[in-house]
Amino acid sequence: MTAALKEIATTVEQLPTKDRAYLAERLLASLDEGDLEQQWAGEALRRRDEVRSGKVKPIPAAEVYRRIENLLAK
Repeated sequence: MTAALKEIATTVEQLPTKDRAYLAERLLASLDEGDLEQQWAGEALRRRDEVRSGKVKPIPAAEVYRRIENLLAK
């Protein structure tokens, strides 16, 4: 990250919530949606391959929710 980008981020963090939300929407809208879709498709394929190869073991949703509830209860 460049120094200029860090300075912009620091400035943006000091803006009111409404202004930050507006800026976030503008930034997201400026992204090339086709590129994002391609990146997500690549990520989905990578994750699928990890599961199929046994590198990653999927966790059932019920177990994920149970873990989240336990963490929030602490």
